[in-house]
Amino acid sequence: MKSENHYINRSGWLRAVILGANDGILSTASIVIGVAAANSSREEIIVAGVAGLVAGALSMAAGEYVSVSSQTDIEIADLEREQIELIESPEEELIELAKIYEQRGLSPKLALEVAKELTQHNVLEAHARDELGINEITQAKPLEAAFASALAFTFGGALPILVAVFGAVPQMIVLQYSFAIIFLVSLGVLSAKAGGSNVYKAITRITFWGTLAMGFTALIGYWFDVSGI
Repeated sequence: MKSENHYINRSGWLRAVILGANDGILSTASIVIGVAAANSSREEIIVAGVAGLVAGALSMAAGEYVSVSSQTDIEIADLEREQIELIESPEEELIELAKIYEQRGLSPKLALEVAKELTQHNVLEAHARDELGINEITQAKPLEAAFASALAFTFGGALPILVAVFGAVPQMIVLQYSFAIIFLVSLGVLSAKAGGSNVYKAITRITFWGTLAMGFTALIGYWFDVSGI
């Protein structure tokens, strides 16, 4: 039999990597564009970009760790409550599990048989998976998410800085926007391929929001330059 390709097992780390790289490219490029729009020197542009990269990477790591840890706390609390319920009222929990299988299309008799079989195998695992929606694929992993986000942000943010280092300062805004779109489109293609989703949708989504963000920061940079005259 031909094996099937599924991508849901990649959802955890792929989300963190794509989010981190996208933010790294977009945030750093937007900062550089905003500073360049205020008629700054190359040194000022690079310093602002590097500062944004470091702050963004640390912020992404901390944010991912805190948010995913909160999810882990919720999962643990739910599992503890479920374990207590299984000890105090096992019959009610068995019927509840059978009802879940009935709602998925099994007959009442078969649903009860399936619930009993799974309960004998691993009662908490059965309830965690089918009642609470917790399994190995969806289970939160704070350190993995934090590390992946920080690393991806650093990689993404380094690209606009390279453009700032080697690009001509008078054309910095155009160069940053052009290369940022190229980087974002490439990221959209990679994320779509890795996740088995539609490439064109990913490109359209990432290009639209990237253009919007960089456009606003450019306007802010121009505004500050005018204000300083």
